[in-house]
Amino acid sequence: MTVDVQPVSELPDPADFGFTVVERDALPTELLALVDQVRTLADTVAHTGADAAELAAASRVVADLSERLDVRRRPLGTMFSQVAPDGRIDYGTVANVVNGPLNPIAPPLELRPDGEGLSGEVTLVGLYEGPPGLVHGGWIAAMLDQALGEVAATAGGASLTANLDVNYRKPTPLNAPLTVTSRVTGVERRKVLVSGEIRHNGEITAEGTAVMVKIALPGS
Repeated sequence: MTVDVQPVSELPDPADFGFTVVERDALPTELLALVDQVRTLADTVAHTGADAAELAAASRVVADLSERLDVRRRPLGTMFSQVAPDGRIDYGTVANVVNGPLNPIAPPLELRPDGEGLSGEVTLVGLYEGPPGLVHGGWIAAMLDQALGEVAATAGGASLTANLDVNYRKPTPLNAPLTVTSRVTGVERRKVLVSGEIRHNGEITAEGTAVMVKIALPGS
């Protein structure tokens, strides 16, 4: 069930609370390309059958690159801003493990309004494996938590997960397009009730419900 809620017109600017905020469109294309390459590298390393000499050489190259890049670090908790399709300004953390644009481990999951809530597609490679050929249950829960948290923000502003229930209906395959959806099902004072699903070929493989609690921000 989806309820008709009044969307939050404007989310508070994290910069007002001391966070570093960068515009997503201002992130260097070279950095975003590097993130994609490192994600591919991580999956390659997890499945390589290269010999010891090749592995040692690759390790030295990666160590050198890490040293070269670790000259200036963004503050922990750095956030990005972006204009949502409905014109609102959305915020997220650049290193979010599910959809952070600068986190090579993030799949990443991109969610957009679909008329009832949010939806997006993602394909998970072997880097996210649990049982052979299947997505790890922890990643399934993480994606649902992200989708539920994002849709709650459209109705209740900044919030945190108070309770998350996940039902695993069917195995979720790797290397296959997955659809993630979420919606608001109710609002009770500071609580925002949300539900969502992960589908493969139109069939639900996992579903979740959550209670999100609005954060009381200074001055609110």
